Amino acid sequence: MKQIIALGGGGFSMEPENPLLDSYILKQSKEINPKICFIPTASGDADNYIARFYDFFKTQNCRPTHLSLFNPPTRDLEEFILEKDIIYVGGGNTKNLLVLWREWGLDTILKKAWEKGIVLAGISAGALCWFEEGITDSYGDGLEPIQCLGFLNGSHCPHYDGEKDRRPTYHQLIESQRIKAGVAADDGVAIHYIDNEIAKIVSSRPKAKAYKVLLENKVVEKQLPIEFLGEI
Repeated sequence: MKQIIALGGGGFSMEPENPLLDSYILKQSKEINPKICFIPTASGDADNYIARFYDFFKTQNCRPTHLSLFNPPTRDLEEFILEKDIIYVGGGNTKNLLVLWREWGLDTILKKAWEKGIVLAGISAGALCWFEEGITDSYGDGLEPIQCLGFLNGSHCPHYDGEKDRRPTYHQLIESQRIKAGVAADDGVAIHYIDNEIAKIVSSRPKAKAYKVLLENKVVEKQLPIEFLGEI
């Protein structure tokens, strides 16, 4: 079973006092005490980001580690990755993430991990990277289309409600056929894929939503069913 959990926003990096999405990710491993590895490439391995990861996950029933490509823990990255149960990719610059992963061969290793059944998860750039394409602010001012790894079909737009330009730009790019139709996620939403199909969508915020965004003569949003993980 191949699993990817794409967070439009939320988790320890955006909601440090709200553990719902990160707890959900941990539960998707078959292991009682899973080994979870944070990959903060998109942030340039920012020290405070790595620290926030450990601040949360060291208090959970798991074994947290991280992989830095600026200070790699080993020459054998494949062995390091493939012995983990969950890979969690952080947000930041998607373009730089993809360039560095390809230079290090990490894109190929992560595909092996996915096919092996290791849970892949990520937020923002760490969600976008798994799709064929999507929109990114990696190039500076404004939002642009970007080609990604293609583990998941179609396009993706994170932060759908969190950044005012995301929704109209995503619509514009789909309408002009510069990117494929896809899925959009508000902050606080995680889209859980099993074998390239959406199995479940969960949220840490009661009003957060997710959508299929399609071109049917015009751009159409179709709201997807979602489960709030907390108590109303």
